[in-house]
Amino acid sequence: MPPRNSPFDVAIVGGGLAGILALAYARRAGLEAIVLERQGRVGGLWRDLPSWQDIQISPLDWALGDLPLDGATQPHILANIEAWLTRFSLADGVRLNAPVQRARFGDSAWELVTPQGAVRARHLIAATGAHNTPVVPRVSRLGSTVQEFHSSALRDPEMLAGRDVLVVGGGASAFDLLELCFHHGARRAVWVYRGLRWFVPTHKPKHIAGSVRGFARLQASGMTASQQSAAIGADMRSRYEKFGISEIMPSHDFDVERDQLIPGRPGMLANFAAIERHCGSVASIADRTVTLSDGSRIEADLLLWGTGYSVDLSYFEAPEIASIQTLDALCARCGDIFHSLDAPNLYFPSVGLDGIGSAPWSYCLLSRSIMSHIRGTARFDNVAVGRRVNHFAMVDYLAARDPASYPPDTWRAFYRDVALNTPDEQPYAIP
Repeated sequence: MPPRNSPFDVAIVGGGLAGILALAYARRAGLEAIVLERQGRVGGLWRDLPSWQDIQISPLDWALGDLPLDGATQPHILANIEAWLTRFSLADGVRLNAPVQRARFGDSAWELVTPQGAVRARHLIAATGAHNTPVVPRVSRLGSTVQEFHSSALRDPEMLAGRDVLVVGGGASAFDLLELCFHHGARRAVWVYRGLRWFVPTHKPKHIAGSVRGFARLQASGMTASQQSAAIGADMRSRYEKFGISEIMPSHDFDVERDQLIPGRPGMLANFAAIERHCGSVASIADRTVTLSDGSRIEADLLLWGTGYSVDLSYFEAPEIASIQTLDALCARCGDIFHSLDAPNLYFPSVGLDGIGSAPWSYCLLSRSIMSHIRGTARFDNVAVGRRVNHFAMVDYLAARDPASYPPDTWRAFYRDVALNTPDEQPYAIP
């Protein structure tokens, strides 16, 4: 791209799904926009993940319109992101190999420093996601012979065969790693966790059990968030009892505004009795012995960290933004779901996610309203929401503030029909 003197309307940091969709909606709104992507190809986190990694929902819930999605694993999701780039002719709006080294606001515009030169823009969308730095707890290691992998770095799960494997974590990544242990024939599976996330016990494969259509129908039917939480929570409690896994039932009530709706893992459940479980954390590793916080000692060949990710906003010059490391902390510093309270004209489309629903659907809704705000056709008050607003609840929230995107006389009936009457075998239309 040739150098330019005038600022872009919108600069977008990150060429993953959120960034590509933001670019599509910026162009739809007639705004001049550019995506700055650190890698040589688009895809963001999905470009880095192992091929076995998959989504937590049904592929039909991830797909929108007629863009192809042939499966639920990393290669399929990556191809789907690239399909957006091709279908909407967005490639000329993406600058590759352009990691943002510094972002600062001054003189009514954002200045972004990259190895390819500076970029100026009136508005900045930080689409680098909420899962960009793998978290591995700091533990003492002395002559360790235990191989360690974060879930994002386990490239060859076949290496689990015949090995003693220790899995650490209490959420979706740990569930996936336990599933891999049984699928690939680990000799021993030990599970260590400090806290536990809710999930939906089921014998169905994840790509079927992960459908969010039922949740969408609860939302569209007029149930309050507390009523939705009670209904889903009661169903999960009965499933935990039915599957004989009440020992790992979380101690807190399920809350649709705080928790994910994670599909169960059939292999993990079928082999539950064979999992050696410890409530605690890893304190130290010496030779092939892992010592836990309660003093237990476990012999292991492999240690798999299912301990999630932190937020990396270190490229911002403002310390109050750069110091944010968790999604909850970022959520607390955003108004209107996505609008930063710490800097002008700064937006975080990932804040509304990590809950229940479809990432592409949510990114589309948020991107459309961000562009409406930039064009001056929305009425956002920039007040912190203080909770997750997910899936069709996001429609209700945005519609009250963005009449340009949600015609006041028709939007409610239209989206209610989408939620209640879209066939389960048909993707939602692109908003």
